[in-house]
Amino acid sequence: MFVCGTVLMSACGDSSANSDAASGENGSSVKINHDSQFPIIEEGEELTLNIMAPGVGMAEWEDMPTLQDYQELTGIDLTYTTPPSADFSTKLNLAFASGDLPDIVYGAGSNALTSSMEIDYGSQGILVALEDYITPEIMPNLYALTQEDPSILKSITTPDGHIYSLPMISRNSTSIWWQGPMWYNGTWLDNLGVEELPTSTDELYDLLTRFKNDDPNGNGAADEIPLTDVDMNSTRVWLMAAFGVLTRGIQVNDDVVSYTPISENYKAYLAFMNKLYDEGLLDAEVYGQSDEQKKAKGQNDQLGLFADYFSFFTTGRTETEAMNDPMFQPLTSEWSTSAVIPGSPRLSRGAFAITNVNPSPEASMRWVDYFYSVEGSKYIEQGPEGVFWEYAENANGDQVRVYAEGVDLDKTEDERGKITPAYGLTTPNIVVDTTDEYAILVNPDDEVDNAFGDWVAQETEDKMNDIAVVPFPLLYLTVEENDQVAATATDLSTYIEQMEAKFITGVEPLSNWDKFVSTVESMGIEDYVAVYQTAYDRWLAN
Repeated sequence: MFVCGTVLMSACGDSSANSDAASGENGSSVKINHDSQFPIIEEGEELTLNIMAPGVGMAEWEDMPTLQDYQELTGIDLTYTTPPSADFSTKLNLAFASGDLPDIVYGAGSNALTSSMEIDYGSQGILVALEDYITPEIMPNLYALTQEDPSILKSITTPDGHIYSLPMISRNSTSIWWQGPMWYNGTWLDNLGVEELPTSTDELYDLLTRFKNDDPNGNGAADEIPLTDVDMNSTRVWLMAAFGVLTRGIQVNDDVVSYTPISENYKAYLAFMNKLYDEGLLDAEVYGQSDEQKKAKGQNDQLGLFADYFSFFTTGRTETEAMNDPMFQPLTSEWSTSAVIPGSPRLSRGAFAITNVNPSPEASMRWVDYFYSVEGSKYIEQGPEGVFWEYAENANGDQVRVYAEGVDLDKTEDERGKITPAYGLTTPNIVVDTTDEYAILVNPDDEVDNAFGDWVAQETEDKMNDIAVVPFPLLYLTVEENDQVAATATDLSTYIEQMEAKFITGVEPLSNWDKFVSTVESMGIEDYVAVYQTAYDRWLAN
């Protein structure tokens, strides 16, 4: 159990939202098995739980073999309410408003089960406080993760000291990515004899100039586009970082919160991007083109530097060919003499919550805890033996996983989405890389091909891991704080987005910078920053 003085100190004096850790708010007293992991309830006991979750349309949840098998393992029967994901937020809000509640809210994510909803419904006792269940006895797997990384608890604890939802925790090799990275066209680098990637903004400018002028695609036409994006949405963070700006919004440095779009660093970023645009180094169609249009240019070998989750999504090349497209090397400048990039908090909230009609919160928490282990994570991702995969013996006499008979090998992800809920949702589990033990082969004597994944992992380790910084921690605002910033946040976002495009394309000259800053200040930015500083100080003190 937690003790007062730890990260959950403020919860120790108030357990009213979690009055019965064994039986749930309605007084049910189902007997829990504590002698082994499964079953969760003792033999002869009966427990049915209703889960409300977004449906992604691949299969009905009651027909999913993984959930059917898990019912057998746990002894807990399940029923499901799964409106289409597009309607889920509306349906969830209606459930709370009407009081027609599920026992468990699963896979909602923070866009549907928002932080303000957690705080509001938690304070009313409609959502059950979960912190007393995160113990070695009830949730050994999640408890172990929180001991390894105390920031997990800090990031899921609301201002009243309670935890009302469990997260998805990412620990795979690319989990540090803030978003998909940028990639260089490796063939162009080879054609130009480039052996070292740019490490500063000046060096990047020089390389982009060569991309434009030296015919790196070798077709004799001046059709090269040195740098492209769609509305700067993917490249912005990597290029701003060269000027010490990790996000276009609230950022914390040395425990001081600031609003980056009115900083001199951000102005320097705009000046650099305007220079690239004016000289034809940034795609003239960067504002207005679709992602499909960007990809068409990539497949026509017109792009030198671009963003995508993997480079072959844009170029149309194979994975093997893509290993010649190096990941963007973070840059320095006179504004940021040490390279830095934004890093992900590696955690997504709103994945699992329990309501006050749940007959056994303890059993529910034990039910979900398995998925916070590596074994349980792979179980929820791949399902039980004999459905999506099965064991086969290879020529060495080793047991390996192969795709089960009947699985469409051309649509393995679609097939997987039919057997498990861990498909396109923010699910409550730990996300880890697939090791050889869990790799699924087409034929038992095939070699596990991790070459591309290993290469991406190495690029990430070499270029990101040591310099990635979370721009602002994942934390909760109080209901009052959220009300203070909500309207301002929308107005700011719209204005900043419009003005960035105007500054970069030259529609608005940077000589009007002071006027821009004054406009932002008039929108209440001082009070806006103060709210986040208060929230950050509270988070820091936990």
